[in-house]
Amino acid sequence: MSDLLADDAQTGMMAPQKREQAPGAYRVLARKYRPRSFDDLIGQEAMVRTLRNAFAANRIHQAYIFTGVRGVGKTTTARIIARALNYALADGSIHGPTIDMPAFGQHCEAIIESRHVDVIEMDAASNTGVDNMREIIEAVRYRPAYARYKVYIIDEVHMLSNSSFNALLKTLEEPPEHVKFLFATTEIRKVPVTVLSRCQRFDLKRIDAPLMMSHLKGICAKEHVTIDAEALALIARAGEGSVRDCLSLMDQAIAHGAGSIAADQVRDMLGLADRGRVIDLFEQIMRGDIQLALAELAAQYDSGADPVSIVTDLAEYVHTVTRLKLAPGTANDPSLTEGEKSRGLGFASELSIRVLTRAWQMLTKGLAEVQSHPRPIVAAEMLVVRLAYAADLPTPDEALKMLKDGAFPAAAASATASAGAFAAKANSSSAASSSAGSRGGLATQSASPRPQFEAPAQTTAPWAKISTLNEIVALARDNKDNLLATEIEMYLRPVRVEDGVLEFSLAPDGNSAIVHRLMRSLLDWTGRRWTVALSNGEGAPAIAETRSAARMLEREKLAKHPVVEAVLLAFPGAKIQAVTTVKQDVPPRYDAQQVLTQVDAEGDVIVSDSAITDDDL
Repeated sequence: MSDLLADDAQTGMMAPQKREQAPGAYRVLARKYRPRSFDDLIGQEAMVRTLRNAFAANRIHQAYIFTGVRGVGKTTTARIIARALNYALADGSIHGPTIDMPAFGQHCEAIIESRHVDVIEMDAASNTGVDNMREIIEAVRYRPAYARYKVYIIDEVHMLSNSSFNALLKTLEEPPEHVKFLFATTEIRKVPVTVLSRCQRFDLKRIDAPLMMSHLKGICAKEHVTIDAEALALIARAGEGSVRDCLSLMDQAIAHGAGSIAADQVRDMLGLADRGRVIDLFEQIMRGDIQLALAELAAQYDSGADPVSIVTDLAEYVHTVTRLKLAPGTANDPSLTEGEKSRGLGFASELSIRVLTRAWQMLTKGLAEVQSHPRPIVAAEMLVVRLAYAADLPTPDEALKMLKDGAFPAAAASATASAGAFAAKANSSSAASSSAGSRGGLATQSASPRPQFEAPAQTTAPWAKISTLNEIVALARDNKDNLLATEIEMYLRPVRVEDGVLEFSLAPDGNSAIVHRLMRSLLDWTGRRWTVALSNGEGAPAIAETRSAARMLEREKLAKHPVVEAVLLAFPGAKIQAVTTVKQDVPPRYDAQQVLTQVDAEGDVIVSDSAITDDDL
């Protein structure tokens, strides 16, 4: 900063003068390139647009609260607003608050440097008591000394005690016209709702990787530092959307590389594994090649990579492949290297969602083991072994279907009834020789000692013609869309059901979005287009409603039985909650005294249709 404020004899205001910078002083990048105006802020367009419109319409709120993760500009935004509230040029051409600040005004330098007498910055962590709030309450009565507004900036406001919040409430709700409050916090949930209701809230979002890389590249150009694209991506990824974190890493990388930053240097600095080698490890795991996978893991560990970082990078790459499979357009993300894109698209075409989601779950759970184990590399090796063995294992329902269809040999079929089914399958002979590609894993290139499973034969849909809603439900369950099947049962009241045509009305709480989901799903399941439409007609009861009515009739019928009547009379207010079929040998008949004795001992009314004979009904 180059201006120093000095007294102006005529106006009593502050006039800018040059300040000498101490010889050898260095200002870190995070402070040197801190935004000074709303034009400098990146990634917060929604907030800037709202504030610009509010200032233009003179609808400036008395208190603002800014929340978000570290390093996204909460306190910086508060200082810029304080500058905009008090913006004034020496020639007097601007007479009120404004967002447009083309040049530094009389108060700007002092506000940005946190040394203006009318802009009071407080750290709530060291000013948590009621006495600190009393000082503010007493001071707000006096008008600002030089500026237009007296502005209080309280950083990490959630650190204030409950008593401090309560003491500030009245002043915060009805402050004098010359006072504004600006709060910043990373823990918005810890701020009482009574405070939040008196403030305008802005949620500052993380800066996405492409924008962060562009920002860092521009700073490197100003600093005359060369940096390659992969190094930019690594720093942007490590910063996790925080501008301050990224600039701190950039400072460190510049020092590490002596003015030239390469990807290898950034990896060494951050203790990261080589991204290309992580992809190699992922491929070996998905092929089930345990020996190569363990050798690659050991090589990365020997080269200095942290086991926790390796597992974290593996999980991130599983996420990347999953995104590429479901949304191929994400390949245009500039934070991905060419190797990550090309190889990721190849994995996405070969691996099923089942395999990817299972790998994700195992990695996220295994990460905690690696972090807590005394020898992280040992836990990481065991995690790699589990992943490689599970790469092409069928899910439990697929295993049962294989057994039902005779895909397993007889020895494995008998063993699957016990907990050692998969181990028995590993010892079977040639039935385990099919490739993993048809099972969702990558095709195996080398011999592997792990168990292999044949995929169930692909069969055509058994629904040649559909004419009832129950058949559509069964079709949904056969295709493992249990959520859609349940919604059909609960909310669809059929008006017309024919092969290729489904017309229905919705029960209460039903969502009309189910129409498009049904059209897409029925097309996928049956291979032909369906006409799916909402009707204004009443429609027959939904399947769930029919079942509920049947259960109600069953309870009413059972309630008329003499034994049940005796139980209900003995326990006033008791109700039949459920009717359960007990599949075990019971005496052919209970009399009322036996039932009452059982209820009195256990404290519950249990009605079973096997406890009452057909003659009784």
